[in-house]
Amino acid sequence: MALTNTPRVHPGRSPKRWSPRTRRQLWTGLAFISLWICGFFLFNLYPMLASLYYSFTEYHIKQPLVWIGSLNYVNLVRDPLFWRSLYNTGYMVVIGVPLSLIVSFICALLLNIKIPGQSIYRVIYFLPSIVPVVASTLLWLWILNPNSGLLNTLLAEVGIRGPNWTRDPFWAKPSLILLGLWGVGNTIIIYLAGLQDIPQTLMEAAELDGASWWQRLWKITIPLVSPITLFNLIIGVIATFQYFAQAYVLSAGISPVGSGLGAPLNSTLFYSVYLYQQGFVYLKMGYASAQAWILFVIILICTVLLLRSSEHWTYYEGG
Repeated sequence: MALTNTPRVHPGRSPKRWSPRTRRQLWTGLAFISLWICGFFLFNLYPMLASLYYSFTEYHIKQPLVWIGSLNYVNLVRDPLFWRSLYNTGYMVVIGVPLSLIVSFICALLLNIKIPGQSIYRVIYFLPSIVPVVASTLLWLWILNPNSGLLNTLLAEVGIRGPNWTRDPFWAKPSLILLGLWGVGNTIIIYLAGLQDIPQTLMEAAELDGASWWQRLWKITIPLVSPITLFNLIIGVIATFQYFAQAYVLSAGISPVGSGLGAPLNSTLFYSVYLYQQGFVYLKMGYASAQAWILFVIILICTVLLLRSSEHWTYYEGG
């Protein structure tokens, strides 16, 4: 006869009930977080469910809702600007995010070296990340000005003719990537915290065994900061898929009256910019809601794939 751990239920005995004190503590706790609960339902859950419903409708702000089923999603698949915006965003994710991680890691390695004035250098590297996005983008519009910009002026001093950075469709996205590399201070700080958490005994033991600087970096440092790399990678991918402010300011800066969002020639028409254009310029809220949910699915899939792949290249100490 098999033995089980199922507790005996005596007939006629009622289940254990909460004491008055436990119930009072529960209601007290709910009262303290009631404002958060109301805010979550009002500003998070309801807008999400509403946008899901709107994505199956033709909804203009000044017109009543019309249920059209999956037509918005079908039209998106047939929309060439949708694919263009997805390509532009994918370009930033595939090229911009890894490049920013590499630059951040190298800067963190340099800032981790014990030298006089170390704290000053750390502050200098971090400062650009706290500059407002609009201000930093306008600053880089001046730096990358093809005629009088600082960068092309310096290139001309060494005999190099600088490109038409912001007005050339080929160079527009690299210009935004360059702008992003200027403001990687937050990622540098996270990497720096990870580097300082590496046990020095491992580095000293490897050095005594004759390991070179490169071998210590490749075999010890990079594996031990791989969880931080995973975190920065996921955060970077999610943020880049929602890339908006810099591209919006750049488009307005180079074509305030002309071609509008996505200038030049839709090379900076990123997914969030196109979503904003459909929802708040053309007032196609249903179409924009469908775009938002497609973006949500894309980000979810990318995040799951990154987490699954991390099992092969992420090292957890003691795991």
